[in-house]
Amino acid sequence: MRHLPLIFILVIFTVSCKSPEARPPVVVKSGSFIEESVERNKALNKKERKEIQKVIASFSDKDFMSSENGFWYHYNSRAQNDMVTPQFGDRVEYTYTVSDLNGIEIYSEDEIGTQFYTMDKEELFSGLREGLKLMKASEDITFIFPSQKAFGYYGDNNKIGTNVPLICNVNLKTITQNND
Repeated sequence: MRHLPLIFILVIFTVSCKSPEARPPVVVKSGSFIEESVERNKALNKKERKEIQKVIASFSDKDFMSSENGFWYHYNSRAQNDMVTPQFGDRVEYTYTVSDLNGIEIYSEDEIGTQFYTMDKEELFSGLREGLKLMKASEDITFIFPSQKAFGYYGDNNKIGTNVPLICNVNLKTITQNND
């Protein structure tokens, strides 16, 4: 009998030391959001490509080329002798205009002004960054960027809205090579 409280305490410790069981999740994630997002983006891309092809067809006198990076471009003036294109760290000076696919100007050259950009070291929307790499000094190119190569889902928080494909006329003035 005198060992009864001790036995009682041992039984309580033995029963209470059982490891906790994991509870099942309240919500099961199946990845369906990502799948829906992929399908939505594919449909948007297909729609934009059709619109861009119509715009290219309307420029019947211009020969647009497709880039490996997913945009289209046409040389308005091409440098014949110069072979230098901007490389990583080079500083470029350029001007450009921005229009929507209907040709309505969003930003004029006067609004934007002359721009300076150090290649791949500063922020610039991906289409223009990749387009500048194709250019030589004194060239003038018209680029057509699908929205994912322009400002995408977020726009520019000013005049360019969500998922807007753009036409940019870019004039590359100078390339200053990085000598580092």
